[in-house]
Amino acid sequence: MFENRTYRRQHQKKGLVSFDITVKETNLNIQAQTDLTDEAIQSVLTCRNTIEAYIKLYPEFATSLIPIHNPGHAPKIIKDMIEAGQLADVGPMAAVAGAVAEYAGKSLLAYTNEVLVENGGDIFVKSDSETIFSIYAGNSPFSMTTGIRVGKKNKSYGMCTSSGTLGHSKSFGKANAAVVLSDSCSLADAVATALGNRVKKAADIKVAIDAGKAIQGIQGIVIIKGDHIGLWGDLKLVKLS
Repeated sequence: MFENRTYRRQHQKKGLVSFDITVKETNLNIQAQTDLTDEAIQSVLTCRNTIEAYIKLYPEFATSLIPIHNPGHAPKIIKDMIEAGQLADVGPMAAVAGAVAEYAGKSLLAYTNEVLVENGGDIFVKSDSETIFSIYAGNSPFSMTTGIRVGKKNKSYGMCTSSGTLGHSKSFGKANAAVVLSDSCSLADAVATALGNRVKKAADIKVAIDAGKAIQGIQGIVIIKGDHIGLWGDLKLVKLS
């Protein structure tokens, strides 16, 4: 499941230690000031146990492809996923990878001032400097040749990617990559899924971006379909060397 993740070597941040962890179906690449493998595993176990226990009580949480309403008291990670799904008009599990990356990353900030947690193309970031993300977009000419530069931010943020042509995640679109920037990694993940669903052909890029920028909390969008690319928001495209 986790073999074809060579893109991970492209976003190593200077001065940080890189390590991978696997907990059941969750496989993360983490960069921090020190190796925090044990702490990261414990955090992911907590996230997964919380989500799995909630699904046992409310099975529709795992299967719904449309937004659901919070049926009552729920852990914060569950509420975040439900809210993200409501804002993006998708099911809550569209936010799961981003949510796990975010909650794992925030827990590690007790041990490191900087951290990047990548979960299948969904990345939680807390960094003291600007960050350049490479875009993996399959057979598009922009794949691994074009990057996204995000300036230094005072707080953490999420950079999440959905693809209709790559990976195991469910998508109803044909975008090579729909990339979304937000302070909330859960929201970025859900909106990336929603925008990717909208793109069947290059002409859909503008419509998808217009829909994404209307969602409160979204700060930047990049969408790639073949040799076409669309950009909006608080980020810049750069050529990768």
